[in-house]
Amino acid sequence: MTARIIRSIAEVARESWNALIPDGSPFVRHEFLHALEKYRCVGGETGWEPAHLVLEDGGQLQAAIPLYSKAHSWGEFVFDWSWARAYAQAGVDYYPKLVSMAPFTPATGPRLLVGAHGERRQQLIDELLAFAKRNRVPSVHLLFLSQQDRVALTHDSFLWRKDCQFHWSNRGYRDFAEFLATFRADKRKKALRERRRINEQGIQFRTLFGEEMDASLWKIVFGFSAATFAAHGNEHYLNIAFFREVAASLPRTIMVKIAMYEHVPIAAAIFFRSHDTLYGRYWGAAADFHSLHFETCYYQGIEYCIAEGLQHFEPGTQGEHKVPRGFEPVTTWSAHWIAEPRFRRAISEYLQRERDAMDQYAEQVREHVPFRRDLSEQPLDLK
Repeated sequence: MTARIIRSIAEVARESWNALIPDGSPFVRHEFLHALEKYRCVGGETGWEPAHLVLEDGGQLQAAIPLYSKAHSWGEFVFDWSWARAYAQAGVDYYPKLVSMAPFTPATGPRLLVGAHGERRQQLIDELLAFAKRNRVPSVHLLFLSQQDRVALTHDSFLWRKDCQFHWSNRGYRDFAEFLATFRADKRKKALRERRRINEQGIQFRTLFGEEMDASLWKIVFGFSAATFAAHGNEHYLNIAFFREVAASLPRTIMVKIAMYEHVPIAAAIFFRSHDTLYGRYWGAAADFHSLHFETCYYQGIEYCIAEGLQHFEPGTQGEHKVPRGFEPVTTWSAHWIAEPRFRRAISEYLQRERDAMDQYAEQVREHVPFRRDLSEQPLDLK
């Protein structure tokens, strides 16, 4: 078994790479990563340089880590700007660092890609750290780890960081009405009122998958999303060519909800899906309609999950406004290897305080979930 770094996902066969992905996670599939590279969302001057680690046996791909050499901390959603400032103040380089995640995508998923061969995870970890040490990389970060990967990462060299997102869980609902029946009366009335306002305004929705999206529709939908970024003073991480490529190569993985008013698109949300999970990613609107964001990004997604039997819905980072609409606090994890002992000790102490604070925050948020007390489930894993 030999290890090497590849500078483009195109250096390995699509079928071989995808065979290593256990749960159909769309964001580490060969097609998704290749589209990022092909249309220069990563590489070049983006600060995301592909450096994927692969294990091969006789030239045959056996395991891999999607990996990037980063010149900054943008687009990761696990914020380490304060760490970088501390390094700079001490006159020590923090960049380039190594990051394993799907670029610009704060979604939990596999990072140690081993297919059916779980025993290879440890070798991947060993090779990753060996590469970092040989090349004097200041730090390595594996972000939004799956449960399987988290269990495998028992190496003492890693520090653990805990964060909180708000996810929806399917508890066997037959339809949206049954889901709302689990709400307390006041919360149920509020959700029904929000949905009623959409109908009263004459807004309807189209659900389109990748193969159903033509060039003109992508121009409209991407324009909505880009306008949202611009309103916050940012440029879109991705570009329209990327979305068109993914829609063509993974047509049933990408789904778009388009809000229509008088037969004209007024808003849209872009979703991805795996075998059992829906992921909300990008949204935008051309006009301000009451409750339009909640309906397009949350209620439409929940209805889809119930109809399709999907078990989970991850609508993205942050947003306590999701909680009254049926989303619950869920822990996300990242693992961090820090080369410099002085900074490792300081960061370790910081992370312990942060984990304690995150536990308290999640418990406080849980007090505001909308579900009836007599139907309350056991809390989702916060440990």
